[in-house]
Amino acid sequence: RSPSCLRRRSLRSSPATAGKMATVGATDQTKNAFQKQDTIFCGAKRVLQKKVGKKESRYVKSVGLGIKTPKEAVDGTYVDKKCPFTGNVTIRGRLLTGVVKTTKMDRTIIIRRDYLHFIRKYHRYEKRHKTLPAHCSPCFRLNPGDQVLVGQCRPLSKTVRFNVIKVITKAGGNKGFSKF
Repeated sequence: RSPSCLRRRSLRSSPATAGKMATVGATDQTKNAFQKQDTIFCGAKRVLQKKVGKKESRYVKSVGLGIKTPKEAVDGTYVDKKCPFTGNVTIRGRLLTGVVKTTKMDRTIIIRRDYLHFIRKYHRYEKRHKTLPAHCSPCFRLNPGDQVLVGQCRPLSKTVRFNVIKVITKAGGNKGFSKF
């Protein structure tokens, strides 16, 4: 290994950098890149006296549409640039409801939307469904079966164009066609 690689590794694990990360903010530093909110400046110069009881600054906004900002988004320490409450994403367009199908991906869920399709020949309806991937901010703790409200936003990835903005009901136990 090169000396620069060893130097970087020693900087990562040194107690001096651990203290620096703790003073910058109590964010969850689990990624390779340093996680910080873009709108908050965390590179302040040395302070002579520390103010007692000073709260860490955090960027939080309201998405509007009569939806309240979750308490976890205001008080939490997570950093998510795709979160509609703490990141650079605006909700515009459609608002859809659905049932959470899977939560296996990192910060992305699959939503199942059930509907009825009318068949003219038999004058009857048949059950159909569509699945929809949506970004789930860490301020929501979701399980399969929860009913959620998602809002349309700009494309966040190849397939994700929606963002969870509200949990309507928690899971009871039935993941299937709960409307009918």
